[in-house]
Amino acid sequence: MRKSQKKAGEALQRYFLPEENWHGSIVYISGDDFHHIVHVMRMVEGDEVICNHPNGKAAIARINKVGTDDVEADIKEWLEESKELPIDVCVVQGLPKGDKWEFILQKGTELGASSFVPYQAERSIVKWDAKKVKKKHSRWGKIVKEASEQSHRNKIPHVAYVHTFQQILELSEKFDWKFIAYEEEVRDRQNIKLHDYFSQIQEGQSVMICIGPEGGFSTEEVDQWKQASFQTIRLGRRILRTETAPLYALSSLSYYFEEMR
Repeated sequence: MRKSQKKAGEALQRYFLPEENWHGSIVYISGDDFHHIVHVMRMVEGDEVICNHPNGKAAIARINKVGTDDVEADIKEWLEESKELPIDVCVVQGLPKGDKWEFILQKGTELGASSFVPYQAERSIVKWDAKKVKKKHSRWGKIVKEASEQSHRNKIPHVAYVHTFQQILELSEKFDWKFIAYEEEVRDRQNIKLHDYFSQIQEGQSVMICIGPEGGFSTEEVDQWKQASFQTIRLGRRILRTETAPLYALSSLSYYFEEMR
């Protein structure tokens, strides 16, 4: 099976399919994706789509049969493409108010985040119990899936359940670089720029960036972050909203690793 050029198939609809839907050179599209293909896009036999495998690879597939609850398609060619950041970026977000978390998930996915972890910060105004989180979690997964399809990503970011502060500290041990956005700490160190940190990160490494809720981090939290080897960074010269801060960080990383380098 020949491989296409890098730009091939970019205008086609893209769908992320679970591993059990792949059978050799045949792939099956079901569920919400089936509904979208048949009832929204009104595709028929002979139309082509891009199917993403959980391993990050993508293939152009031609529809050969539209059933009552799934679409069968033949894999036509595999794509040589990589739309992922060359580093893994985990956004840890103190629970914000309203629908800001869903906004962060959508836009953060478009900007290349590899995972999102919400956590119950000391100054988080909202309080989510386990029952409420379980109900919301499937919606979060749908948001990042659709954002990944829209932005032509190769992988869907992982969205975790709400973590405690201690769970975040334990999780952070797996990362090569750990940052917290805390403008108060760096007011007197304005000569240290984001570039100074980013220039030390190597491709393939992992980065955790922690963003506070509307009220920011408490001094106790900051002390514990620093004891756990987190480095404080400033995201520009202006005070950013909690939903703007992670997007600033992701945009800066994208520009540095995908444009400057």
